[in-house]
Amino acid sequence: MRQARVSRTTKETDITVDLVLPDDAPAPPAIDTPVPFLSHMLEALGKHGAMALNVQATGDTHIDGHHTVEDVGLVLGSAIDEALGDRVGIHRFGHFSLAMDETLVDCALDLGGRPYLVFDLPVISGRWLGTFDCDLVKEFFQALVVQARMNLHLHLRAGGNVHHVVEASFKAFARALRMACAADPAMGLPSTKGKI
Repeated sequence: MRQARVSRTTKETDITVDLVLPDDAPAPPAIDTPVPFLSHMLEALGKHGAMALNVQATGDTHIDGHHTVEDVGLVLGSAIDEALGDRVGIHRFGHFSLAMDETLVDCALDLGGRPYLVFDLPVISGRWLGTFDCDLVKEFFQALVVQARMNLHLHLRAGGNVHHVVEASFKAFARALRMACAADPAMGLPSTKGKI
């Protein structure tokens, strides 16, 4: 089973992520963070990614949510990287176009070992959802792609409701990740370089 448990403790946050990769042992997500909207998005990620995802986090949210959101991204990315192991026998690439009412978000990703984020969700810049600063969505994904060694593109194709755009981005990411992690035994090592 492709799984990982990663913990990270600093003066700002204390985070543990338990992860079983998509389709290996799907289970209802168990999420507990002090940032309610982040918890909501992580629940969607676990559900639509068909993975067992347990996130336990505390953080200095009396300052703001930045450290907690970013560090959850770091730890989740590390867990994805660890669970993938040598990445032999996976599809490697994944893509999904997710519609949510008026919103359409495209996600494409590559688990090829080179971290890069293209984040094209301009309508959420400078916006808030209740007490959640939407600029932290980019911080979350930036931290995740670095630690997961993943190339990730998120593009808004239609829509403007901020909640829909953020939620569609997490769900599209979940579905694309599920595709990329899926077994493809015929592929062997999914690279011509001989190493990822």
